[in-house]
Amino acid sequence: MNTFLSRVGSAGAAHPWRVLSLWAAVLAAAVTFAVVAGGEAHDDYDIPGLASTTGSHLLTDRFPEMSGADARVVVHSPDGAVPSAELSELGANLSAMPDVGVVAPPRLSADGDTAILDVRYTVPVTDFTGTEGTDPLEAAAEGARAAGLQVEFGGQVHENTSAPGGAAEAIGIGVALLILVFAFGSVVAAGLPLLVALTGVGVGGALITALAAFTDVSTTAPTIASMVGIGVGIDYALLLVTRYADGLRDGLTPVEAAGYANGTAGVSVVFAGSTVLVSLFGLRLAGLPVYSSFGYATFLTVGAVMLASVTLVPALCGLAGRRILGRRKPQRRNDTGTGTVTARWAARVGGRPLPWAVGALLVLLLLAAPVLQMRTWPQDAGSQPTSDTTRVAHDLIADEFGPGANGPLLVVVDLAAGTDPESVAAAVRTDPGVALVGTPLVNRAGTAAAIQAEPTSAPDDEATTETVQRLRAALPEGTHVTGWTATFVDISERLADRLWLVVAVVVTLSVLLLTVVFRAPVVAVKAAAMNLLSVAATYGVMVSVFQWGWGADLLGLPGPVPVSSWVPILMFTILFGLSMDYEVFLLSRVREHWLRTGDPHGSVVQGLAATGRVITCAAAIMIAVFTGFALDANITVKMLGVGLAVAVFLDVTIVRMVLVPATMALLGRRNWWAPAWLDRTLPHLDVEGGTREPNTVRA
Repeated sequence: MNTFLSRVGSAGAAHPWRVLSLWAAVLAAAVTFAVVAGGEAHDDYDIPGLASTTGSHLLTDRFPEMSGADARVVVHSPDGAVPSAELSELGANLSAMPDVGVVAPPRLSADGDTAILDVRYTVPVTDFTGTEGTDPLEAAAEGARAAGLQVEFGGQVHENTSAPGGAAEAIGIGVALLILVFAFGSVVAAGLPLLVALTGVGVGGALITALAAFTDVSTTAPTIASMVGIGVGIDYALLLVTRYADGLRDGLTPVEAAGYANGTAGVSVVFAGSTVLVSLFGLRLAGLPVYSSFGYATFLTVGAVMLASVTLVPALCGLAGRRILGRRKPQRRNDTGTGTVTARWAARVGGRPLPWAVGALLVLLLLAAPVLQMRTWPQDAGSQPTSDTTRVAHDLIADEFGPGANGPLLVVVDLAAGTDPESVAAAVRTDPGVALVGTPLVNRAGTAAAIQAEPTSAPDDEATTETVQRLRAALPEGTHVTGWTATFVDISERLADRLWLVVAVVVTLSVLLLTVVFRAPVVAVKAAAMNLLSVAATYGVMVSVFQWGWGADLLGLPGPVPVSSWVPILMFTILFGLSMDYEVFLLSRVREHWLRTGDPHGSVVQGLAATGRVITCAAAIMIAVFTGFALDANITVKMLGVGLAVAVFLDVTIVRMVLVPATMALLGRRNWWAPAWLDRTLPHLDVEGGTREPNTVRA
């Protein structure tokens, strides 16, 4: 692979315009296909095997008027009771909207100044694209607003309409560019990684749009994919440009330097990117279609970015030539591990490894402690900014009708089983967690009934989950508890159950891949353990910031909110892949020096000295990009942005700068131990292009 990538790099630098033309053609073709034949992002919450799904399918088959999306129109009068004439007109307007099955009679608050009109559609919320669902609702409310009434909207239709983004991401990319300029001292060198990352993300985004024509792709998936793609794209290109600059300082020509960079750092990029791609496969094990789409989207983007890095970077470097070095006086690189701040730090930690290792471990465990209190719940209106209409509607309903009114349950009764809906309604009323039970609605054929029940607690309250579980245990056969709140309960439980399966599979695959790359099972297992500690610490910080509300104000949140159910598994797979990026970059240099010298302590010092600057710079860029996404209005994207930024910070400080040198110093030559049978079995993969020497410790 070293030879192949080296030839690719040299050829790209020797014929840059051919490579640039090829990538321009690829990007144009991908965008054209996406425009002509691409599809729309589409969330799919029809999840086989969930208890709530059985009830929703029964409604779809026998009671379509009650089976689709719901919208809640909240009308508030600042001057006393809401006029009945205005409510009648509003109800008529809502009934005339397309795809509406049922509009319930207005429900008035105790003082009469607030009313709720529940709208049931015959189509699921995922059938609406853009503002197709919200525009008719806004038009229907124009008369009531003209009469001086406050009209706000809740329910699935408005809550599933994504606000346009881009500003927060632009801020992160701008900060990343400033960091690159500072690191290289050259605008040319700074702009090159960013251009490569954006090209790869552009191709990946077009492929995601094309993919949406053939399968469901979550509306959030393209944003997540671009966030990861920009981060790793800049990282990969930065590593290659740094090696290219090293080659120039060593007296190589631009073509030779590009081949040298691709034959060394390019191999690390391929293996690091492969680790990310392997980790993403773990999302399929979550058992939710929406997670599969996250995996597909991010896989396409990271794959495009990785390919762009090892082909487009050499071509751009060939065009830039020695301008990569900027106006600073060129100096030969220091790759001996002496004299740098990182080398001195590594020597200090390696001199007393045990206290440093114990101290770092205690810090990570302390940060991870809050994870024991983690409560997950999919985002809802209660986590939106106070200026959002869904949040205003949520607060009005909670204040006037009680917190449970924001999360009604729908009890579906299969009348073909001989169950009496009135007796079911009576049984639901006896549950201590139920505040209100509506009159059973029976379909025209008399084969199914639907009963709406309101819990006494808010949707994201643990008491609501317990209420759903009690009802399911107590109600007779043929009765199903469904609705949006019950679906979220089932999703949270499914994800909590599958998290450990995803962790086990991703960790196992990553350990196997690292073992193949470095021929050292001890290094692979140690890297996985450190990454698990880093992820656990990140989860703990997430609980402190979001669930405990320690950073709610800074992030524009109204107050403490549960950790989004979508985040833990998604963040784990992404974080494990990204952490392995740095592990590959660092350990490949350490192993290169180990094979050259056979000195286990000196190889760690030299490896850290050689990679410290580029890893620190890469981490700072990733933190900037992820922090930009933390400003996104979508709570899932916001949590992922915060989590990924925190994880990268912990990884580059506590893990790479303390735990890695400390543990490698403690283990010494045992780091590179491998059983003789394994050493004979594994292929020889020279990740950094160094000469293999017989320093592997065998059993």
